[in-house]
Amino acid sequence: MIHTFWDKNETIKKIKCVHADAKKFIVHHVLTPGKVYEVKNETDEFYFIIDNSNRIGGFKKDYFTEQF
Repeated sequence: MIHTFWDKNETIKKIKCVHADAKKFIVHHVLTPGKVYEVKNETDEFYFIIDNSNRIGGFKKDYFTEQF
């Protein structure tokens, strides 16, 4: 159950939300286009961030662009 501690993990990188137009799920309540989020964990397909509800959420990478 390591996912219960991800919010306390060190930030891996920062990403910027580019859109919140999901086909299957409602994400516009927890993502704001243009806002920068801190990545706490990452897989090949998902970023795990602290979203607008102040909880860890997993979102597909196509909602974001990486900040440099």
